[in-house]
Amino acid sequence: RTLEWFWNVKTAAFFRAPEGAQVKIRYDWKDRQKKTLDGVNYKKLTIGKWSIFTARIQIKVPRDTEVTYDVDYGNVAISSPSIPF
Repeated sequence: RTLEWFWNVKTAAFFRAPEGAQVKIRYDWKDRQKKTLDGVNYKKLTIGKWSIFTARIQIKVPRDTEVTYDVDYGNVAISSPSIPF
């Protein structure tokens, strides 16, 4: 499922749960930064220069669930989410 769409913007996003979910950045033609969530540690995805093309943050979950994540527009250098979750 697509969670967010981006175009021509730098962005950082953080995920932690649900355990076993897979997150990635999908550009028009290619997947990047595929990560599997462990339910404990934050996983960071960044969108940078490639967002001159359409970029999407996508998630694949093992079952129906709610997902909490943090997106920080314009700041890829941030190292942790702006709010803990």
